[in-house]
Amino acid sequence: MRRRRLARIGLYLGAGAFLAFTLFPVYWAAVSSLESGAALFTIDYWPRDPAWENYSDVFADQPFGRNIANSVIVATLTVGLSLALAAGAGFALGRVSFRGRRLMLAVVLATTMFPQVAVLAGMFELIRGLGLYNNLAGLALSYLLFTLPFTVWVVTTFMRQVPAEIEAAALIDGAPPWRVVWSILLPLVRPGLVTAGLLAFIGAWNEFLFALTFTLTDAARTVPVAIALISGASQYELPWGRIMAASVIVTLPIVALAAVFQRRIATGLAAGAIKG
Repeated sequence: MRRRRLARIGLYLGAGAFLAFTLFPVYWAAVSSLESGAALFTIDYWPRDPAWENYSDVFADQPFGRNIANSVIVATLTVGLSLALAAGAGFALGRVSFRGRRLMLAVVLATTMFPQVAVLAGMFELIRGLGLYNNLAGLALSYLLFTLPFTVWVVTTFMRQVPAEIEAAALIDGAPPWRVVWSILLPLVRPGLVTAGLLAFIGAWNEFLFALTFTLTDAARTVPVAIALISGASQYELPWGRIMAASVIVTLPIVALAAVFQRRIATGLAAGAIKG
């Protein structure tokens, strides 16, 4: 009994230490967002005179609201395109038997091994050739490079686990293949779709390199680039309070999504790990 109690206490202490280590940077970012001037260089666990104007200045000094809208549009387009393409690819790779299927799936996953900077020049030429430079559609298209392989892999893994008898029964009843995919397979793999979609949204929301390279004006920039380009009165003076306020603002939607879909995410990841 004593060993169990000590083990439980150790577990709680370990969990508390992990939470403190994980959440302290977020807490410190929130505290720093309410400080300005020399107060940023003092250690206060809560500001004595909170500078709430940092949050309003983010929107007053630049079109930050437009940048947030751009990130929402680009991330939503990326998720929609990724899931639509992954549904078809997952059905082909997970339900249709053909030679080279495993090799093709391995090639799809292997594309995630290349760093973004390695394909930056080629992707730039492609975006410019399509006339999508400084365009939100061009960003969404480029983001498929790192969101689509993972999405295809997750959806394929879930497609494989659907019993073949369900699909056969629908085909015997006269349902066309597209109807089987839309009305039967996709609802059954919904946890995988939610997991892959949310992770793709987070990846598109936080992406910086492509957004910096493929946009030129404030009207087309997303929030990571907008935050990086926040400047002060001179090149040697950065408004860190305003930068941290902007960081807190753009973090809140991701936290909200993770809180709302946490059960589906856990279900999807656990099912993929056990069944895959």
